Amino acid sequence: MVIDMDFGAIITAVLVISLVGIFIGLFLGIAGLKLKVDVDPKEEQVVNTLPGNNCGGCGYAGCSALAAAIVKGEAAVNACPVGGDKVAKEIAKIMGVEAGESIRMTAYVKCAGDCDKAATDYEYSGVQDCRMLQFVPNGGPKACNYGCLGYGSCVKECPFDAIHLENGIAVVDKDKCKACGKCVTVCPKHIIEMIPYDAEYVVACSSNEKGPVVMKECQVGCIGCGICRKNCPSDAIDVTDFLAKIDPEKCTACGTCKEKCPKKTIHTH
Repeated sequence: MVIDMDFGAIITAVLVISLVGIFIGLFLGIAGLKLKVDVDPKEEQVVNTLPGNNCGGCGYAGCSALAAAIVKGEAAVNACPVGGDKVAKEIAKIMGVEAGESIRMTAYVKCAGDCDKAATDYEYSGVQDCRMLQFVPNGGPKACNYGCLGYGSCVKECPFDAIHLENGIAVVDKDKCKACGKCVTVCPKHIIEMIPYDAEYVVACSSNEKGPVVMKECQVGCIGCGICRKNCPSDAIDVTDFLAKIDPEKCTACGTCKEKCPKKTIHTH
């Protein structure tokens, strides 16, 4: 089979395509120059100093967004919870300011009602995700509606492998925790909070039920008796809505509250 080829037409097509390519290239190049956004050199330095986890624990979309906010003066140089004091000091040098004091924080699960201590209303065999239990009877099988559900939504969310399930409840490894806050956000029971890393004593309960109800639901739940508050020599404990809370700034770590608590709800952190 013989194919007639018009080489002139081929050459013309090649030239047209080449010219179109050159035109598009020039157009994009010019547009790039026109639309180019100049980035402050300090912003690039701050981005390179930040850990790069893009966890959102600072309240911004990622490390780049935080860096831009710091350079604009909209965020503090110590705004990154993951980087901690070391990163804050490095960023402070870049910005030419004082870093200020940074208090290391860590997540804490306010529940000690594990499989041995907390009562259950029924056996659950559905989706293993705490967020799904809002659709099941009583918000889950655990008798205490304030307790850790133990299906690990926080474990899956943690980017630092700092939370693990131990006998049916989530427990934070405070040395691994970077205080990004993802576990706090994902917990449907809102029983995870940020506390100072150096806090000595914590109340391992979140229940606001009255004492008699708590005693039926959990062996180690706070019954709001106020014995810890009455015996605290530094006035560091308050009881609100039948639940004790320790102020870490007032606490002198004497240990009296833990010793006097009849339900053993107060733990060493």
